[in-house]
Amino acid sequence: MKRRTVLAAGASLLSAPAFVGAQAAWPSRGPIKLVAQFPPGGLVDVVSRLMAPHLSQALGQSVVVENRPGAGGLIGTDYVSKQAADGYTLLVSHAAVHVYAAATRRTMPFDAVADFTHMGLLVEAPMVLVVRAQSPFQTLAQYVDAARSKPVRYGTSGIGSANHLYGELLKIEGKAPNHDHVPYQGSAPAMQDLLAGNIESVFDPITTNVATLKAGQLRALAVSTPKRLAALPNIPTFAELGYGKLTGSQWLGLSAPKGLPAPIAAKLSSLIPEILAKPDVAARLEELQTLPRQPQLIGDDFSKLVRAQIDEWRAVARASNVEVIT
Repeated sequence: MKRRTVLAAGASLLSAPAFVGAQAAWPSRGPIKLVAQFPPGGLVDVVSRLMAPHLSQALGQSVVVENRPGAGGLIGTDYVSKQAADGYTLLVSHAAVHVYAAATRRTMPFDAVADFTHMGLLVEAPMVLVVRAQSPFQTLAQYVDAARSKPVRYGTSGIGSANHLYGELLKIEGKAPNHDHVPYQGSAPAMQDLLAGNIESVFDPITTNVATLKAGQLRALAVSTPKRLAALPNIPTFAELGYGKLTGSQWLGLSAPKGLPAPIAAKLSSLIPEILAKPDVAARLEELQTLPRQPQLIGDDFSKLVRAQIDEWRAVARASNVEVIT
């Protein structure tokens, strides 16, 4: 028995340096896959392709963006959750999946926290409530007051989306029972109906609306940032108008399968602030008004945020009877 114990201990000691060496050598090959769970051209794809060349340069191996869209981001995210935790498959995670889907879906193919190594929050896309330039609603107060007594229809990208939950939270906080949800298959058709005058408003991330807001085609009644955006200083925040619970965003983060070795996670986490500060990255993010959080959330702090937001928005979903069954 003693001999077996000694042999086992010796074997583990012999294997330990090899295991440590393998981690230290990462990455020893390429390519490293950076999975985008939404189609080309969207925010996740844009951010992934901004980051990939800088990751390649820092790591000395090629980093390729692989789009795996479908089911509102679930397909690509689930794919990553089931890959080896070896540092060769990474994910630009999205709150649409890790928070809002987790808060509203009856079942999920993965645990949004436990099945991932969440390394850091990259950027945040705040939500805006927009109306047509010709809308009679000049202020959020006028809008909410109207929704207390007559139907006011807001469009979103779909049932259970962040946009939907923000609209339901405004209904609750504003005591506006006639704030009626109109779901669409994406934000684009919702915006088309808004511009055609078929609905009164749209809740949407600011990302794709910066140009139309600056051009005056749309008017934003409020934005979900903690303070006003420097690039769009005329848009008041929900918080300053008395709706502090609508402060938030749709964030993007850097994640990997659960069990990623700590040295690899630490290396990738350390690169996040450096890459986000690169001039080309910072300039594009400024154009999109999708910016890094200050101070940045790295490692466990990011995981705690994900868990807290799931609980927060699940409570909103239950209060509003929002559930996605399929």
